[in-house]
Amino acid sequence: MRYKLLQEGDIQVCVIRHPRTFLSKILTSKFLRRWEPHHLTLADNSVASATPTGYMENSISYSAIEDVQLLSWENAPKYCLQLTIPGGTVLLQAANSYLRDQWFHSLQWKKKIYKYKKVLSNPSRWEVVLKEIRTLVDMALTSPLQDDSIHQAPLEIVSKLLSENNNLTTQDHESIIVAIAPLLENNHPPPDLCEFFCKHCRERPRSMVVIEVFTPVVQRILKHNMDFGKCPRLRLFTQEYILALNELNAGMEVVKKFIHSMHGPTGQCPHPRVLPNLVAVCLAAIYSCYEEFINSRDNSPSLKEIRNGCQQQCDRKPNLPLRLLHTSPDLVSQEATLTESRLKPVIVTASEIHVEVERNNTTNQKMTASVGNDSEPNLIDCLMVSPTCSTMSIELSAQADRILGCYVEILKMLSDYDDWRPALASLLQPIPFPKEALAHEKFTKELKYVIQRFAEDPRQEVHSCLLSVRAGKDGWFQLYSPGGVACDDDGELFASMVHILMGSCYKTKKFLLSLAENKLGPCMLLALRGNQTMVEILCLMLEYNIIDNNDTQLQIISTLESTDVGKRMYEQLCDRQRELKELQRKGGPTRLTLPSKSTDADLARLLSSGSFGNLENLSLAFTNVTSACAEHLIKLPSLKQLNLWSTQFGDAGLRLLSEHLTMLQVLNLCETPVTDAGLLALSSMKSLCSLNMNSTKLSADTYEDLKVLL
Repeated sequence: MRYKLLQEGDIQVCVIRHPRTFLSKILTSKFLRRWEPHHLTLADNSVASATPTGYMENSISYSAIEDVQLLSWENAPKYCLQLTIPGGTVLLQAANSYLRDQWFHSLQWKKKIYKYKKVLSNPSRWEVVLKEIRTLVDMALTSPLQDDSIHQAPLEIVSKLLSENNNLTTQDHESIIVAIAPLLENNHPPPDLCEFFCKHCRERPRSMVVIEVFTPVVQRILKHNMDFGKCPRLRLFTQEYILALNELNAGMEVVKKFIHSMHGPTGQCPHPRVLPNLVAVCLAAIYSCYEEFINSRDNSPSLKEIRNGCQQQCDRKPNLPLRLLHTSPDLVSQEATLTESRLKPVIVTASEIHVEVERNNTTNQKMTASVGNDSEPNLIDCLMVSPTCSTMSIELSAQADRILGCYVEILKMLSDYDDWRPALASLLQPIPFPKEALAHEKFTKELKYVIQRFAEDPRQEVHSCLLSVRAGKDGWFQLYSPGGVACDDDGELFASMVHILMGSCYKTKKFLLSLAENKLGPCMLLALRGNQTMVEILCLMLEYNIIDNNDTQLQIISTLESTDVGKRMYEQLCDRQRELKELQRKGGPTRLTLPSKSTDADLARLLSSGSFGNLENLSLAFTNVTSACAEHLIKLPSLKQLNLWSTQFGDAGLRLLSEHLTMLQVLNLCETPVTDAGLLALSSMKSLCSLNMNSTKLSADTYEDLKVLL
């Protein structure tokens, strides 16, 4: 039978049951004396005895208890315990046998634990100490008490023992670790013990103790830990354990097997805390690689100084020798192009770093806008402001370089698991790395694999994390786009990101405007090299009238006509424009209803058969149209009423309608698969007067938001 360990105040009953009241009896010098009714309380380190008016004046320490026995006298009162103390005996009577046994085992445990604390606080021979530790562990494992402190108390005793004795041999270390291993199967090690484990991992990474004992401990930490902030040494121990695995002969293969064991053999990891904990360990380890530079930020260009192109040396602390790299002066004046190789670095001190601000109209406008603003400038803008800045990198020590390589490789492994990728993308979306890491060529080059995995994932919840986490901030898309500090592939990853984002981005027109304002040059260059995605982007810019400048439009047309794929897609664009002109020509019906079971293709054929410039009311109710028909609906300039009742029209179509059909007044979405994400996009349709959302997945919160916004 299992019992709960008694805590302070748990014993609040009397000793001998009387027909009318509870009475306490204390047996002293074989003389039984009756006292008034009272309560007997178990304190944390003593048993309080009673007086005629309440508690006894002097408490009984656990260390003073010589023996605890179940009362076995003939005709003795039921459910009594006998505590032998100097000068007498105390009798405790419980209400039932379970409570009596609970008291008995709790008092036995308290008595023994104080004994072990005393014995192990002054060790003489380590052979005896090791034997006592094993006995202590056995006692904790066989105790019928159920409480976290039953296993934690021995671990804390051993932890204190190790912290106070630094002269132990490696063999002693391993013997103690093996002895307490059974307690670690279901308990986290205390902080001091974690520090001892970290030291062992650093000094003996190839020890079998690391594999056989630490592996289940770390697995339990990753599966059950809820917050490393409350116990950072657990995270540090996990970090050192993984580095110890990397030091084995197989290196990263061992680490890969460990990561796979944490995920499990199925396609879905059964432990939801594993990924966040692994990412937390990786982020902390990567941060530690740049800690020297982060602590010396007062001696290196700040974000604001990089933005303004100055250093303000007078405000700095004395120079510290940092292993920062910058471009050679004879190369600074060379023109920076997409195909230009990285410039050769030279080692300098912090006082020699100079940032050359790129002198162009766009940058000057940004700098002018930031004058007088004391807020921290945009991180990606700072890194992208100059070719000199973008080639600045950091030289790490050999140890830091190994740590960086190990944990970036783990991030790559995590991105290979389909079920982990959405959560990983969400965790990395805010770019949780120091700016020193983003300026480090090796780091951004290695991390590119993870970003590429996000860009290749068709799920919107994954690739949408390439964009910024909120308005006004930049994300991985800007960092790895041409001109960004991490772009080293002439825009191939950029084109891949644009392709996947254009397929699901709910602000397609806004996204195109952003590309036209910030990345038009790279888009035209990639289109000139035959990149089909960029050719499509340029065609869409022309089709949606994103570009207002006539010269720019002619330049885009020339770019399209310079390649076969561009010429073909531009001809298709011209055909669509002629069809659109015919479609929007005044005339045709003002009301139109499609037969049930009609499809997207049927709607496209119908709209291509004549002029629908006067069409104001269109009913697609009970048809088989989907979000794909939105591309045809946005071409109807006079449309004011749209009925989509019981169709498969979803969120993607709503997002497109919200951008183009600004004159729409009535919209029926009853029994459609739209969700909150798509319905919130309708908040931009200020002309909307009637909106039917019955039998949709609309939530109460979104309903209240739409009431305010519309």
